[in-house]
Amino acid sequence: MSNTFTTSRTFTITHARYVTSKVAADLRQLHAFYGRPSEGAIDDYAEEAALLLRDGYLERVDYGFQRDDRWVLLLRYLARSDGTLTDENAGRVPAGVDIIGTSFSSYLTNTSRYFALSAAEREAVDAILPIRRSHGAESGFVSGTWAGDRSYSSGGTGVQRSIFRSL
Repeated sequence: MSNTFTTSRTFTITHARYVTSKVAADLRQLHAFYGRPSEGAIDDYAEEAALLLRDGYLERVDYGFQRDDRWVLLLRYLARSDGTLTDENAGRVPAGVDIIGTSFSSYLTNTSRYFALSAAEREAVDAILPIRRSHGAESGFVSGTWAGDRSYSSGGTGVQRSIFRSL
């Protein structure tokens, strides 16, 4: 006698909001340490990421501080849906980085799935997002170090966080 067992997973907005609540917690730590981004912006960034993550349109999103169009402190979240991420606690954002003369910025990269949509479909997706982004080139980096340190997941999908900080 043999048995067959099949499972399926559905990644919902509830899963996505759980994951991005941890991104929001990281951003709240940035706010506590450096005074930016604002609380309202944090909520908008989390909802934007949740909506894009739910539909498989988020490839990567960066948040951090730039000086002269170069990252000084950056939190990078790479979306993954292969079920390999663990779900860890948010936090441990670096404190004490010199951000004098910087501006807070964010850069988002969509997936090929998003770009496979028609122009009208992409416009419809963008219309429901709380953040209005413009297209632009990626910024460079000052001298610094990278550390991949956390992952946040639910329902087989999540984000892998890496941190860049200047030397």
